[in-house]
Amino acid sequence: MKKTKLPQVVIVGRTNVGKSTLFNRLSENIKAIALDQEGVTRDFLSDTISWQGRSFNLVDTGGISLRRTQDPILAQARAIALSLIESADIILFVVDGKNGLVTEDREIANLLHKHGKTVFLVINKVDVKDAIENVHEFESLGFSKSCFISATHGKNIIDLLELNALR
Repeated sequence: MKKTKLPQVVIVGRTNVGKSTLFNRLSENIKAIALDQEGVTRDFLSDTISWQGRSFNLVDTGGISLRRTQDPILAQARAIALSLIESADIILFVVDGKNGLVTEDREIANLLHKHGKTVFLVINKVDVKDAIENVHEFESLGFSKSCFISATHGKNIIDLLELNALR
């Protein structure tokens, strides 16, 4: 019997937007280290997630910066994330609603548009008052599907899981 390949859903974004917190919220088996400090996630983690009878492989990546770096660890984390983007069926592009749209978000969005993959914009940290004021600026990134969540508090996580491509 031929084993069916599960869809690969890759979480990407710049550092400290809550990618690992989102991974931890969705994963029951594997937990990523999530601290309020840049560069904690350097490699990737994956886990099989099941939701309403359907399964997918969820992958947490390190923060992406497309700027040149002399730091070999940061360069390696970027290379791994870019490779995972290539193999992704679906990308969850996580941004920080609390801090608002920044240049790095625009750079990553441009990269993702070039790949032509299915991308869902995930605006995290919407449980913070400042985030409500910032959410509309993310529309300029040009993604047709988005979801407002709080990975820390679980707000709207079901909405994210129920996006058509994740079901």
